[in-house]
Amino acid sequence: MPTEISKLVLGTHNRKKRLELECLLAPMGIRLCSLADYPHALTVEETGETFIENARLKACQQAIHLQEWTIGEDSGLCVPLLGGQPGVYSARYAGPQATDEDNNAKLLSALQNASDERRNAYYISTIALSDPHGAIHLEAEGRCWGRILTAGRGTSGFGYDPLFEIPEYHQTFAELGLAVKAVLSHRARALEKFLRGLRDLLAK
Repeated sequence: MPTEISKLVLGTHNRKKRLELECLLAPMGIRLCSLADYPHALTVEETGETFIENARLKACQQAIHLQEWTIGEDSGLCVPLLGGQPGVYSARYAGPQATDEDNNAKLLSALQNASDERRNAYYISTIALSDPHGAIHLEAEGRCWGRILTAGRGTSGFGYDPLFEIPEYHQTFAELGLAVKAVLSHRARALEKFLRGLRDLLAK
């Protein structure tokens, strides 16, 4: 008997992440909500040591609390020269209340003496899907490699996007249009795998 899912909750308040996924789920007849639609949603502590552990935590804890099928997503930037930092601390690299500007400034400072050849970095996105009982049914991961510039460029996107250049395009994520980013980004690649798995799950 096919798995029936008519609604999914995306475990974030981030409107841009919601919009990115909403248009992909619409053709499947699945309505997407976010935590903004649930005033009583939990604040899940990201205590995992890896991105996928945090994605699972967000999915499971929120799903049990809301009694809804829930997507947990965790993503960030990893710089091999810095031992993988900012890593799981990407959103709070410069402190618990850090802004994107604070985090970007700290990253630039950490790489100020690094040559162009050593400024390689990758964005990673991990996704987990939990049923209302807290059981994980699906996981996906996507990566996108680039390099960190010495100064930001572009005004769209968020996070480290103004510093993250795709060498083949000679543009940062903050300069690339949404249509191009939707194909290249770590989240797009993770979502492609996730949607493929979701279709299989719905057919089972």
